[in-house]
Amino acid sequence: MADTLVNKVANSRLITLKLEEYWPEAPFASLDLKDYLFMELMLKEKDFREHIKGHDFSQYRDKTLLVFCSTDAIIPAWAYMLVAAAAAPFAHDIFMGEEEEYLRLHFRQSIAGLDLEAFTGQRVVIKGCGEKQVPASAYLDVTARLQPVVKSIMYGEPCSTVPVFKQPMRRK
Repeated sequence: MADTLVNKVANSRLITLKLEEYWPEAPFASLDLKDYLFMELMLKEKDFREHIKGHDFSQYRDKTLLVFCSTDAIIPAWAYMLVAAAAAPFAHDIFMGEEEEYLRLHFRQSIAGLDLEAFTGQRVVIKGCGEKQVPASAYLDVTARLQPVVKSIMYGEPCSTVPVFKQPMRRK
């Protein structure tokens, strides 16, 4: 009698959470304010307003606009407000900071919105490798969010995991 092959991974009732699926949908575009500064050092209001007025913000249509200054200049808050006012009719989202900062915040908010009921008492594998680089902070955030309700958390692929957390056995 031949042994039947059994897919233990498929029968394990593990929940695989793919953080990559929470990647922002809109592509990124960047606007470095250093290009609008006098000598890349200081902002002159009249010149800045003219630059903003002449800038084609329609190029950011349906994109996440990342607004930052790559020099060590002091940018007044109203300058960011002018950029936001000009970009808002076009951009999907506007963020003050660079892509890494945006991704950390985006994943933190996505993880905060997870329905914990679906994970309560379950064994969860947080998928590690993918086509997109998920920030390490997302793995920290998802572990902290799920730990109070799950039976266990593992990292990797269902067929090869690294144990991260296991709920202690309760004594009767």
